[in-house]
Amino acid sequence: MYHRFNENKYPSTNIRMEIFKKHMEIITKKKYNFLNPIDFDRNFHKVKTNKEILITIDDGFLSFYENAWPYLKENKIPFILFISTEAVGKNGYMNWEQIKEIERETFAFIGNHSHSHEYLLEFSLNKFKSDILKSIEIFKNNLGYNPIYFSYPFGEFSLEQTLFIKKYFKYAFGQHSGVIDVNKNPYELPRFPINEKYGDLERFTFNIDLLPLEYKQIRPKDKYVIDNNPPNLEIEFFEDQKNLKNINCFSDEGAGWKQTNIKFNNNRLIVNFSDKFNFRRGRINCSLNDTDGWRWFGLQFSVKIN
Repeated sequence: MYHRFNENKYPSTNIRMEIFKKHMEIITKKKYNFLNPIDFDRNFHKVKTNKEILITIDDGFLSFYENAWPYLKENKIPFILFISTEAVGKNGYMNWEQIKEIERETFAFIGNHSHSHEYLLEFSLNKFKSDILKSIEIFKNNLGYNPIYFSYPFGEFSLEQTLFIKKYFKYAFGQHSGVIDVNKNPYELPRFPINEKYGDLERFTFNIDLLPLEYKQIRPKDKYVIDNNPPNLEIEFFEDQKNLKNINCFSDEGAGWKQTNIKFNNNRLIVNFSDKFNFRRGRINCSLNDTDGWRWFGLQFSVKIN
């Protein structure tokens, strides 16, 4: 997941084009396929034997159009561009003519990123619905359709919001790190956020080499933490999975990142957080050095801070 390109005064959301090009070159040299979003949709429920990389860009900043788009177009690298409709045409953002120019290419797909791009968890459910429905109307008026892809602003969502998104979209992406596999919830899809700090070539190479750490289900289903801070987290794996006892998890509850207290009950991983999440977004990342390589999944809780 990328945002800005060559907007160096915003390091938390920016990537320099010379680094972005090296990212794309690394993918090519490793002979990983760039995944066209149309094939992502067609083959989502099919088990993959080869690794494919899906490029996504959030927000529709003008710097994407001016800097990254010419490179992606020249090399026909497929991607999804997520647009928040309220910002279209405003200072620093793409306009509808530029979006339509991109959308005409067979390897470029547009996604919905809400209307306002506000902290939607602060909205009432009715206000949330109005925001999403407004974005859908604007997409239909300008593109003739509503995209099948959605990405949650800031990667934050509640269960009731996800259930509403499910009525209008086929897939929804968050901002928790992880590798998509056939068992992942199509409305809570992970992505690796890339910026200047987390975009160095060594980390990028490690990320794209990762394998999915598959699981059957996660409890709680609602990732919005209101009164249950810290949440009681339980991850159920499949019975035939190997080397599960080698899993290590790190989370950012309390004062900062530390190794998480975990235990196994058969094929269930029980996570015992030692402290509350103190920030708006609480994260836990788990990895497994398996026989085929490193496996990884991440989880993000959205936390209501009183």
